[in-house]
Amino acid sequence: MEQRDIGQQYDKLAEWWDERHSESKYGVAQVEVALDFAGRGGTALDVGCGAGGRFVPLLQDRGFEITGLDASQEMIRLAKVNHPECSFIHENIGTWDTDARFDFILAWDCLFHLPFEMQEPVLAKLCRLLASGGTMIHTFGDGYGEHSDQWRQQTFRYSSIGISKNVEVLQHNGARVRLLELDQYPEKHVYIISQKD
Repeated sequence: MEQRDIGQQYDKLAEWWDERHSESKYGVAQVEVALDFAGRGGTALDVGCGAGGRFVPLLQDRGFEITGLDASQEMIRLAKVNHPECSFIHENIGTWDTDARFDFILAWDCLFHLPFEMQEPVLAKLCRLLASGGTMIHTFGDGYGEHSDQWRQQTFRYSSIGISKNVEVLQHNGARVRLLELDQYPEKHVYIISQKD
């Protein structure tokens, strides 16, 4: 699957997604823990931000200026409607780059849509985009390799480099693991909170 396809797939789900996730509590407790590590204020990058939803108010309450990034043009359109005070960019994290550095990076349930060969370079990129002393939370699957699954009449592809390799990439790129948890057992869902040395 080419990278641009994931944006087109989520374009078809954007309205449905927005209606069901704007008030959702899914992932909120984990992101709040990461924000406790981060402290208050600064700049935040929300990778795979979708339509904004539940995470934007959390970041705003902690004083962060938010940049959201998503591969879905329709998600970005909705995010701009929902949160006009924030900056939202229609780009794929695999190809997008910036000279900016961020005090907080959130990548919740999005990196697993990247092709397998992009997992390591994109995670390294996120470490580079993290400011010194900055905090990141990202999720991935506790597995190794690629697979696909049917969801809402579409075939979605997923990939993961597993726990050990995620930790290795973080450490190699100057980010120290602060918390790692399989938080949805028996689902193989992992989140890591890391901080840039």
